[in-house]
Amino acid sequence: MAGPLAAGTERSEEALAAALADVPELARLLETDPYLKPYAPDFQRRYKRFNQTLSSIGENEGGIDRFSRGYESFGVHRCADGGLYCKEWAPGAEGVFLTGDFNDWNPFSHPYKKLDFGKWELYIPPKQNRSVLVPHGSKLKLVIRSKSGEILYRISPWAKYVTREGSNVNYDWIHWDPEYSYKFKHSKPKKPKGLRIYESHVGISSYEGKIASYKHFTCNVLPRIKDLGYNCIQLMAIMEHAYYASFGYQITSFFAASSRYGTPEELKELVDTAHSMGITVLLDVVHSHASKNSEDGLNMFDGTESCYFHYGPRGTHILWDSRLFAYASWEVLRFLLSNIRWWLEEYGFDGFRFDGVTSMLYHHHGIGENFSGDYHEYFGLQVDEDALIYIMLANHLVHTLYPDSITIAEDVSGMPALCSPISQGGGGFDYRLAMAIPDKWIQLLKEYKDEDWNMGNIVYTLTNRRYLEKCIAYAESHDQALVGDKTLAFWLMDAEMYTNMSVLTPFTPVIDRGIQLHKMIRLITHALGGEGYLNFMGNEFGHPEWLDFPRKGNNESYHYARRQFHLTDDDLLRYKFLNNFDRDMNKLEERYGWLSAPQAHVSEKHEDNKIIAFERASLLFIFNFHPSKSYTDYRVGTTFCTYKIVLDSDAAEYGGHKRLDHNTEFFSEPFEHNNCPCSLLVSIENIN
Repeated sequence: MAGPLAAGTERSEEALAAALADVPELARLLETDPYLKPYAPDFQRRYKRFNQTLSSIGENEGGIDRFSRGYESFGVHRCADGGLYCKEWAPGAEGVFLTGDFNDWNPFSHPYKKLDFGKWELYIPPKQNRSVLVPHGSKLKLVIRSKSGEILYRISPWAKYVTREGSNVNYDWIHWDPEYSYKFKHSKPKKPKGLRIYESHVGISSYEGKIASYKHFTCNVLPRIKDLGYNCIQLMAIMEHAYYASFGYQITSFFAASSRYGTPEELKELVDTAHSMGITVLLDVVHSHASKNSEDGLNMFDGTESCYFHYGPRGTHILWDSRLFAYASWEVLRFLLSNIRWWLEEYGFDGFRFDGVTSMLYHHHGIGENFSGDYHEYFGLQVDEDALIYIMLANHLVHTLYPDSITIAEDVSGMPALCSPISQGGGGFDYRLAMAIPDKWIQLLKEYKDEDWNMGNIVYTLTNRRYLEKCIAYAESHDQALVGDKTLAFWLMDAEMYTNMSVLTPFTPVIDRGIQLHKMIRLITHALGGEGYLNFMGNEFGHPEWLDFPRKGNNESYHYARRQFHLTDDDLLRYKFLNNFDRDMNKLEERYGWLSAPQAHVSEKHEDNKIIAFERASLLFIFNFHPSKSYTDYRVGTTFCTYKIVLDSDAAEYGGHKRLDHNTEFFSEPFEHNNCPCSLLVSIENIN
């Protein structure tokens, strides 16, 4: 037995040495997490593939900078001489033509010339009077002759603006070439040390039962976000999607800003105005899949199912009923990387939240997987390394173009090193969403009585994250607001929100408990759960009911596809208390910076007393989750210091009972408690 074991160990050591030689900073990753050492060859292979792809782009395209500017040649472009240059990739087509208003919709009068590698180009010379060939705002279509002879009408994958007229089912491609485009006036804000994200959807941002506009959001919602102390907005459903009720996750036109909210210039103004307020703007980018629409989407673009997507079953997501990109395809890489760059350059976005990363990372797309945390789940044949290499390339591009840009991964699997630098063999994301946290709060509210809440389990869920891989914590996002689920406020207060939120009526036990727990859940998530914090619009003040987009099942109603901001403006309603607390919580973080501080030191998680206490960023946080017990002279471990109350969920301005004296100073003494060198005595009120 000694011989084979020794040989196996020697081979493992050789493999580790080879990986360390190929991946510049892999040693740092393995020092942080020694349990990853057996998987060093996986990191080596991924890094080498990334480098090889990057080198190949350099050799064949002149570098990723040029490669990611596909939108400058593909699509339709006005030339300096007044002519028109058009280019498409349609490898399965027998012929490509341009038609539209400009040629009275003659389908075959303007044929493209076939080039190598499935590309097609067309140059239309200028008119003799040098007037515009294709006026701004006119309609265009591509005509594709498939190999079977079928004639297909398509929208260019590179179209910058599409819109739907009246009751039409399909979108029209509109040539967007305004005489005066929006000029940005303000520089990008510096990258925040502590990211406080306001997750937003432009269309539902009005209290009226209609689709709100970019203008409305700019004028009415941005000032609210600024006042609340958020330093970042994450804009959902911006990339054009034909089906409004998809929440923006079934993309049809990747380079087009959704026209249902307004024009591209109005979106630019929104981003620019946010920048003037010091607010970073992230785009919710969907590169994990695409809509199955063909007449106004990417599907079957050239008459084949394998143009942008995998052929056969691998090209379809069985749960989402959508198409899956072939990430190893050269032109798909160009398309997606150019799309990333387009939103950064054209619209001034400061980064991205990548949707559906778990689906991208694995051939099984996470379907039916529970992800126990065993490292074998993250390596091996189940990993889609084509997609992972694309992710690394995208992060490399974003951070090379704009070093202060931010990328966030929506990954439920917990893949190790996804948020580690590429130089360590990681995915290169800045943050991942801490997706277990909202699930924990919903589970507690649905399945447990208050007295049965487990303090240790709450702390574990809030602190269970990989060292040096930053997380965005959140108590709830848009997922929890969707029809079929409930917001935290609705789980807590339910039907009483309709009748007992007036300050003119006494607190009922349900409303009292709901308001107090709503604040506590958000604060402990903010302070303990990560290195960033996210809130979905309206949830900061306990927005009632759920979110449901107009569809056949609700008679196309907009009643639940709106945000009732007027509730928090009404001084006679208790929503203002939650809004005030959220604002002051964010501004306290701005002052003390706990999100950018090292992870908290938890000194107490007492099951009987329902007390959680921890220190972070020179602040001592104390939570009493007991439904009925308050405590006087309760000893809490700490460092040696003098303390004053800086935020009290029981304060009157937050809908509390004003049971604590904010002028009191608390002096710690060298009395060891809970493994802390010092301690102090405090009064802690219960949640009711």
